[in-house]
Amino acid sequence: MIADPALTHEYYRALIAKDVAYEGTFIAAVKTTGIFCRPTCTARKPKPENVEFYGSTNEALVCGYRPCKVCTPLSKRGEAPACIGELLEEIHAQPAAKIDDRELRARGLEPSMLRRWFLKHHGLTFQAYQRMMRINTAFKKIQEGETVTAAAFDAGYESLSGFQDSFKAVFGVAPSNSRAQRVIDLLRFETPLGPMIACAVEEGVCLLEFTDRKMLETELKALTKLLNASVVQGPNPHFPVLRAELEEYFAGQRRTFSVPLYAPGTPFQQRVWEQLQTIGYGSTRSYQQQANALEQPGAVRAVAAANGMNRISILIPCHRVIGADGKLTGYGGGLWRKKWLLELERQTPQLAL
Repeated sequence: MIADPALTHEYYRALIAKDVAYEGTFIAAVKTTGIFCRPTCTARKPKPENVEFYGSTNEALVCGYRPCKVCTPLSKRGEAPACIGELLEEIHAQPAAKIDDRELRARGLEPSMLRRWFLKHHGLTFQAYQRMMRINTAFKKIQEGETVTAAAFDAGYESLSGFQDSFKAVFGVAPSNSRAQRVIDLLRFETPLGPMIACAVEEGVCLLEFTDRKMLETELKALTKLLNASVVQGPNPHFPVLRAELEEYFAGQRRTFSVPLYAPGTPFQQRVWEQLQTIGYGSTRSYQQQANALEQPGAVRAVAAANGMNRISILIPCHRVIGADGKLTGYGGGLWRKKWLLELERQTPQLAL
């Protein structure tokens, strides 16, 4: 049980506010009902003297509490229900298919429920998600050398003019002028520390950030400029590997990552990011030690600035760099996340991979 008065006060405030930023940080157990909940549970909030806070669901279970039926704290936050998971697999396998509300109802799915789920987890409706898959597929076919007409009809468009209008609205150029552009695939997904966005190109993952990072929009714009590309929500071969390895990492079962990374930047930035990847799991360095490792001891500020420009959090572990006095400083995802990640790595048993 968490007994620190300062922490319990902070966690109670977050519980009352249903603060999504604290998802994965604590579990709230209510003594009067014997139930434990997520920080964002929508059930009625108890008085502070009736709440105990735990670091994990396992701790709450061991102490005799039962999981809440409203917020289902034992399930993965944001995990797609089986019916939606099957629908997503079908759309990714056959993006030209058009599934309307009538067909959804015939499958036993309520269109309004799907709309809410897709808006929450992907930022757009189910129908808009289907359209994005079609336009993304057509873009890639054109990139591979297929004619604009063939790509349009293969993607399920019935009108070439309609396809051209939709294409230009998304990519800013006509289909015939798009071969010089690339596509950056984007995925939204949930983690114990809140929702994240991943971006990937053929070479590897090029962005991994928490959705509330203030510089996220700036980073996306920089990527599109650097790669002469457009960001489109859609599948990428690197995403399944990324998600699987992150799940293992958050569960304390993985120390290193094998998913390919692609981090364009200045030569100095790339040197700094490469050096970050040499900091061992569970270890930390100061900004001065990072500068020394780069054989540029006077470049502490420049090193800190390059750390801050890292677009691939966790995999390029800028969270392992701390102040010279040992204090946590400078993390775009928030210092509470930096603390959580470092504590996870310090507590992981030695036999973890």
